[in-house]
Amino acid sequence: MELRHLRCFLAVAEELHFARAAERLHIEQSPLSRTIKELEEKLGEQLFVRTSRSTRLTRAGKLLLEHVPRVFIALQQARDSVKAAANGFHGQLRIALSDGITPSRLPTLLALCRQEEPEVDLRFFEVPLSQQLKGLRDDLYDVGFAQSNEVGDGLTAIAIWNDPLMVAVPARHPLLKHKRIPLDEVLRYPLVLCDPEVCEGHARQIERVLRRAEREPLIAERVASCDLMMALVSAGFALGLAGAPHVTASRESGVVARPLAGRSPMLTTYLLHREAETSEVLARFIERVQAIESPEGARPTLSPEPDPQEDIEP
Repeated sequence: MELRHLRCFLAVAEELHFARAAERLHIEQSPLSRTIKELEEKLGEQLFVRTSRSTRLTRAGKLLLEHVPRVFIALQQARDSVKAAANGFHGQLRIALSDGITPSRLPTLLALCRQEEPEVDLRFFEVPLSQQLKGLRDDLYDVGFAQSNEVGDGLTAIAIWNDPLMVAVPARHPLLKHKRIPLDEVLRYPLVLCDPEVCEGHARQIERVLRRAEREPLIAERVASCDLMMALVSAGFALGLAGAPHVTASRESGVVARPLAGRSPMLTTYLLHREAETSEVLARFIERVQAIESPEGARPTLSPEPDPQEDIEP
């Protein structure tokens, strides 16, 4: 089995259309079909069911598709390691990010790493939580950040950062009469929330908070980023729910952050890595991550809450 076989297989498996796959690979359709046939002969299994109207993966093809992308990720990482060594780096740390990472902390973390261990090359991969967990087990990543500790066997989740959950409210919204907004009041209005397929851990934590109320939430939109959430909130489209740093770091001027009434729920970020497998480089990285969570800097300071009358124009 050669890399060309796997490249062709991956293109057809993702496109499920031989003509589009051939165009993507910049080859003719006939050699692509021959390459797929060669691969099927080498494996002794049919990988695709092809008719005049459609192309679909067989069970063997689906199983192969679970493994092939990791081959190319590992190959790219090997290339990156060689380039890093040529540029003077003496080590590499592969870091997976799911559910986003607190914006106020990432620059601080990177600055610490560059200051204390500049010879280590840091590589970042933004992936869904399920892909991160699989990648950690398959040694595609060394460490990861996520907002879930449901990691299964073989992985460790360390709670590292806690951020207050805030309601992102459009300026001049009726709810700004509350300094702290009751959850039942929030649920009287449409919400824009993060998509659970993109931010799985974050969505789980928000769902647990929403279950406390008797009223069913009206979800107007699911988005892939807090930036889009804040844009929709600023436009008056809906209310948003996110960690305090994401709301206060928003570039949208028409968004006001308000805490929920009662004890403010916290969104927890976890650091994930393989059990009983901590290199010296990874151990020092974990120490830096935990150092950021100090009594003085554990939670970002919110701007003083404006007087409700200042938020609401007559």
